[in-house]
Amino acid sequence: MILQKNQIFKIATILPYKENYSIDKASAASLWVSEFYKNSKFKKNNFIYGHTTSKEYLTKNYININLKNLKSKIKSTTNEYANKLINELNSKNYSIIEIHNRPLLLFKLLEKTKSTFIFYFHNDPISMKGSKTVSERLKILNSVEKLIFVSEWVRERFFLDIDKKLQTKTEVVYPSVNKQKATKKKKNIIFVGRLNHSKGYDIFKEALLKILKEFPAWSAHSLGDEDRRSIYISHPRHKEFGFINHKDTLNLLNKSEIAVVPSRWNEPFGRTALEASSRGCATIISGRGGLKETTDNAVILKKLDSHSLYLEIKKLIKNTFKRKKIQNDGRKNVKHLIKLNTKLIDQIRENCFPKFNVNYIKNKLKIINLYNQGQKLNHRLFNISLGKKFTNGFIRNGHDVLEISDRDYVRNNKSLSLIPNKNNFQNFLLESFKNYNPDILFFGHTKNLTLDTLDKLRSINKSLVISQWNEDPVMPGLDYSKQNLSNINFYAKLVDHNFITTHPSIIKNKVNNKNFHFFFVPVDKNIERFDVYKLRPKNDLFYAMSHGVNRATLKHGTEDNRINFLDKLVKKIPQIKYDFYGFSNKQPIWGGDFNNALINSKMGLNLSRGRPTKYYSSNRIASIMGNGLLTFIDKNVGLSDFFNKKEIIFYSSINDLSDKIKFYSKNDKIRSKIAKNGKTKYFKLFNETKISKYIIDISLGNKSSLF
Repeated sequence: MILQKNQIFKIATILPYKENYSIDKASAASLWVSEFYKNSKFKKNNFIYGHTTSKEYLTKNYININLKNLKSKIKSTTNEYANKLINELNSKNYSIIEIHNRPLLLFKLLEKTKSTFIFYFHNDPISMKGSKTVSERLKILNSVEKLIFVSEWVRERFFLDIDKKLQTKTEVVYPSVNKQKATKKKKNIIFVGRLNHSKGYDIFKEALLKILKEFPAWSAHSLGDEDRRSIYISHPRHKEFGFINHKDTLNLLNKSEIAVVPSRWNEPFGRTALEASSRGCATIISGRGGLKETTDNAVILKKLDSHSLYLEIKKLIKNTFKRKKIQNDGRKNVKHLIKLNTKLIDQIRENCFPKFNVNYIKNKLKIINLYNQGQKLNHRLFNISLGKKFTNGFIRNGHDVLEISDRDYVRNNKSLSLIPNKNNFQNFLLESFKNYNPDILFFGHTKNLTLDTLDKLRSINKSLVISQWNEDPVMPGLDYSKQNLSNINFYAKLVDHNFITTHPSIIKNKVNNKNFHFFFVPVDKNIERFDVYKLRPKNDLFYAMSHGVNRATLKHGTEDNRINFLDKLVKKIPQIKYDFYGFSNKQPIWGGDFNNALINSKMGLNLSRGRPTKYYSSNRIASIMGNGLLTFIDKNVGLSDFFNKKEIIFYSSINDLSDKIKFYSKNDKIRSKIAKNGKTKYFKLFNETKISKYIIDISLGNKSSLF
């Protein structure tokens, strides 16, 4: 994705509507968001959305969504929340929309909100609506720019029965804390969490009653609530606080010697264990789910039962040295720090938009230009090769270019093994990419790049910009265009930009043309180097066509609208000396032969396959106008937006064309002047340096115009 040059980098963070973003009622996801928000360099332009009835928000930049259907059994609260968010988000033009822990909400926003999406999983994906099945999880993976998990355990659950190679689009960002100073401790054992079997509160109860009986100097606290309560601890040295706010919870952890997290439930992470350990509690955990990822300084229960927990607490009480060591190590060696993980989150956000991180010095880029160099064809396409012109333009703009010819590699590196050459090419490209580390990958007319390879390239260089180009027709009603559109669409959504030689409005109903851009066939001063308007050619009119540039000869039995048009035209201009190739059994010509024939005619006909379409022209127009031939083109192509009648000749019908051919064939002075003007204008507007600069500017998210 590319951030437009003048676009403010704005982030919308969306919490589940049940997640209370308030000082008194905040739970794990709200705390996660608020703590990273406070330390983010983007906090001025980061707005947090959620629902709460409280007025004591955790941070600034919180926007509350009021909901009416919370208690309704008929109307959906999720739909109400989504619809209100859609209206809000579409009015604010956010660069990134971050959604926390609600796949169904993601799907609703994706349908009606245009933005870059990041999704955060705080819980087991397999247990959540919208991500239980493989197909649902793959849909999420394919729909977002980045997928973030609060632990490796959660990521592993997401990729259950999914190819692990797809993890390149994901990151783990742990809930985090700040380092704390040592505090004065009391002989207290603390439990924080829901007071139920899932959290192991019954295990804690049985172990605790034995400990309190055996060690009268020790006391205990329980923090939490439970709607369907069945476990109660009755002891004079045990105090139950119920649900208290986060600040007060941390204060009690500061004062406690031992913290216990004996969860039966597979904890997605286990924030309590992290906070307890970082605040100097000797922490005992069950090791379920992501608990082992919270700290490297916890006691892990080998058996999850009350007797094992009792023994571990007893060891810590009796062995003061061990207890103090665990406390000090946990406090000094915090595994997940807010400051570091905030930088990671901000970097992930930046990497969604390569503008921030393109690795260049004084705008000197490294570019891989991947196209067919035509070695098999003995370079007979050198004078019409757009790939070559792009390379020349990139270099003349001061950039470095590594050219890779995919088709030639596949053809020239045939293997005796069973591994397809296309697979070998992926390895070649990946290794070349690692060595060269380009800022931009620019490719055109290839089927040899796999989508998996593109993902790997982005994982290697997260700031990589990828653009593709295509010069072939895409107009409706042409069978060839259907296949060409299919070729373009194969990569269209995965690349940052697509460049085509037809105005994007022509295919607005065929593709999502948000990242499609028009470019005109460039001329190159070292290729279009003739001034035919100065010469005295023998022939009047030149035209060359083929049945595909990879074919050296005509394809038997193939005809199209151009043949029919030329048949009618030659009958109307019998006195004109025309030199047509690829027509009437006259084979196409290439390379030097093409140039020799071209410069021997005064005028050139620019006739493309298919019906005249806005701005589309075959690349022969660069050869004709760029070499100084007077050029004829159908006025419906719309080139009057670039050239006037003193630079190119527009015709409205075959009769109009034949009359104008006859006129200019007899009026060399006028013909030469218009041809000269046409070449001058073409080189001014669409030379290889200007076209290449335009492509780079657009690829990097800068505003740019061809004319």
